[in-house]
Amino acid sequence: MVDVSPKEDSKRVAIASCRVLLGQKVFNLVASNEIAKGDVLTVAKIAGITGAKQTSNLIPLCHNINLSHFRVDLILNEEDSSVVIEGEATTSGKTGVEMESMTAVAIAGLTVYDMCKAASKDICITDVCLQHKSGGKSGSWSRN
Repeated sequence: MVDVSPKEDSKRVAIASCRVLLGQKVFNLVASNEIAKGDVLTVAKIAGITGAKQTSNLIPLCHNINLSHFRVDLILNEEDSSVVIEGEATTSGKTGVEMESMTAVAIAGLTVYDMCKAASKDICITDVCLQHKSGGKSGSWSRN
């Protein structure tokens, strides 16, 4: 791991997102809460938060970070029969929270897949990416 001890603490925020393409049939089942395994959006939200908290256990060289706040939103998008997932991590520390926000949305997406896979094998998780980061020496960055 990189030695971050000489760095100053600063407020750091990272927002990541992903999309889970469900197809119309599965989208309707999720929207009406008729998936056999239960409430997909609630379980995936909790899984995303858990994923953020476990990031350093999953990614070998990632620092263990104390999260000050974490938010996961799952939004049903009728236009393409998808679930859009956004995660926002906040901390005050020596290193950023990009990996925590990206891990959270990936885990939430995998949870949606797991809960819906009996209804369709065509589900696709796409576009896991960082949307914004702020804080630290490199300052702010946003995807255009």
